[in-house]
Amino acid sequence: MSTTIVSTEAAAASRAWYIIDAEGQTLGRLATRIATVLRGKHKVDFTSHVDCGDYVIVTNVEKINMTGNKLDNKYYHRYSGYMGGLKSKTARQVLDSHPERVLHSAVKGMLPKNRLSRQVIKKLKLFVGSEHVHQAQNPQAFPAHI
Repeated sequence: MSTTIVSTEAAAASRAWYIIDAEGQTLGRLATRIATVLRGKHKVDFTSHVDCGDYVIVTNVEKINMTGNKLDNKYYHRYSGYMGGLKSKTARQVLDSHPERVLHSAVKGMLPKNRLSRQVIKKLKLFVGSEHVHQAQNPQAFPAHI
């Protein structure tokens, strides 16, 4: 028995666009579902070294929920590379200023740390509010079985 490998052209030809509303959803549970679709693990022809995932559009990112005291106890760090260049903000402060960064960092942390993940994360489109600019791609509803 031999293993068949999906070519990159065939994987790129079958990409779908999905849209999901983040209002009222828990951060970690939503991020795992998004990471699964971005990598393509929900497809039958999933190959770990090929980018065979789909595009995901997330709206209402500013209305995402966090359980427990994470809004005040979870910190997001940015480091400029210079001495004393570490800046930290709580999750509440980041949600107020740049709400898309919270979900982006959660999904990025769930992807493998390699060149492929840097290509995969570009298929995640995050929007504050219910409007988005990808109407021409005819996004489908996010699959419920994932």
